[in-house]
Amino acid sequence: QVQLVESGGGSVQAGGSLRLSCAASGDPYSRNCMGWFRQAPGKEREGVVGIRTGDSTTYYADSVKGRFTIPQDKIKNTVYLQMNSLKPDDTAVYYCAARPGSYCALVRSLYTYWGQGTQVTVSS
Repeated sequence: QVQLVESGGGSVQAGGSLRLSCAASGDPYSRNCMGWFRQAPGKEREGVVGIRTGDSTTYYADSVKGRFTIPQDKIKNTVYLQMNSLKPDDTAVYYCAARPGSYCALVRSLYTYWGQGTQVTVSS
């Protein structure tokens, strides 16, 4: 079993930055892939950034490349979502997710474990 606890959401003006945290516990193999997804009102949940924690391979949605990163702290079992140059279109509830294995594509249906979500609001 894996538990994911998110923190760090809030409101920011366009162009600003926010950092989300996801503290993970449980079987390390079951959370070898960690990802951040988001869901805006009326839209499907979409993958944003992911990481294969074993070798730190990262995956990015085109919409966030160059603006978002996913650092990890292996000692704290925590992954972060560093969001820079935020836009109003980034407004959504952000979810941390985890899955076992080594195939870490940002496909919602592949992920087994989910955090509770945290709201990010970007105003223009």
